Amino acid sequence: MNTSIKRLENAITEVKLSFDKEEWTGAKEAAVDKLAKNVKVDGFRQGKAPKQLVRSKISQASIQQEAIDALLSENYGKALMENKLAPIAQPAVNIEQMDDEGITVVISVPVLPEVELGQYKDLEVAKGTVEVTDEEIENALKNYQQQFAELSVKGEEAAVELNDTATIDFEGFVDGEAFEGGKGEAYPLEIGSGSFIPGFEDQLVGLKAGEEKDVVVTFPENYGAENLAGKEATFKCKIIDIKTKTLPEIDDELAKDVNIEGVETLDQLKEHVTKDLTSRKESEVDNKFNEDLFKAIIENSKVEESAAMIEQEVQQLLQEIEMNLQQQGLNFELYEQFTGQSKDKIAEDVRPQAVDRFKLNAILAQIVKAEGLENTQEELDAELQLIADTYQRELEEVKNIFANNMDRLESDLLTRKALEFVRDNLKK
Repeated sequence: MNTSIKRLENAITEVKLSFDKEEWTGAKEAAVDKLAKNVKVDGFRQGKAPKQLVRSKISQASIQQEAIDALLSENYGKALMENKLAPIAQPAVNIEQMDDEGITVVISVPVLPEVELGQYKDLEVAKGTVEVTDEEIENALKNYQQQFAELSVKGEEAAVELNDTATIDFEGFVDGEAFEGGKGEAYPLEIGSGSFIPGFEDQLVGLKAGEEKDVVVTFPENYGAENLAGKEATFKCKIIDIKTKTLPEIDDELAKDVNIEGVETLDQLKEHVTKDLTSRKESEVDNKFNEDLFKAIIENSKVEESAAMIEQEVQQLLQEIEMNLQQQGLNFELYEQFTGQSKDKIAEDVRPQAVDRFKLNAILAQIVKAEGLENTQEELDAELQLIADTYQRELEEVKNIFANNMDRLESDLLTRKALEFVRDNLKK
């Protein structure tokens, strides 16, 4: 066998295995012997028929495929080890040449991309500050006020006004045909909430209980259901009743109604709101800081393209989305019905994010090498313990689960270490 290795673009290494006439003939003969064990020939016990007769029962394509599989099984792994190649995805196998004189197989092996490290120390990435204003606290209290408002039915002669809740029956039509999801009965619609198509709620203002009206609106061009996007629709609506909202006072009684542990007074509610707003803003600031940091890391280094690793990141993101949907009692099929977005469309939308994640991980892996970062056994043990605590499992059980997958755990820890190294070395 003759082996040649060639590095191609896009993180692909080409492994070419050439087998001469003797090797190829021997592989085909061995293939016939193996396949013959399952060939039945009338008049002969299985495995006892003449070889030529058995060969006539086996297709040439089956012999060649079995021979190729055997040659690759025996030699592909050796070629990888001898040339220190580590595939990161399934290779593509092609036959370059095949005749009686021999065979040449070309294997395109996806490998880790090459990374040209740029600046990753002394990066200028600033972290924002957190401030909660009196106006934001007041708005939060008003939201509680809205939540605990009381609705009362207005008189028969009263008309729909802004902020009223109109109970309506409706059915939508496009080009005179009713469409799926366009019908509702006794639906409570808060006028001015913006929960319906733009322009819908405004056209109900002034109607009285028992009155009917054709509401004409146009679906937005970016509407989730493609069959409705940009189209004009007529909704036949009837007002069942109209309720007006009475807001409670923002006082100690409201604080008690909110029913938060440890909150009995308005001052305590304000304190709770302030802490909650502060926590949310801190998360927003942290997320923005990380986005800026990731962007700076990616922009300062060059990463070779890798279709295989980008596809892996796309699939990982899809798994994360599906897990989030499952927590809401949904799956991709139901999500598509509700939004009009297929799984393929979601995959297309997350691809830019997948590209950034692929580049960031590749760069951080290179920083690990450049800085000689390593995991200690204590750190690995602590990570296993954290996983056990998070999922409420015994430590030994978690160790058994990761027994054959410690490389992934170690890699994740090193990636986090590299990111922490960059953070610790930001420009002061």
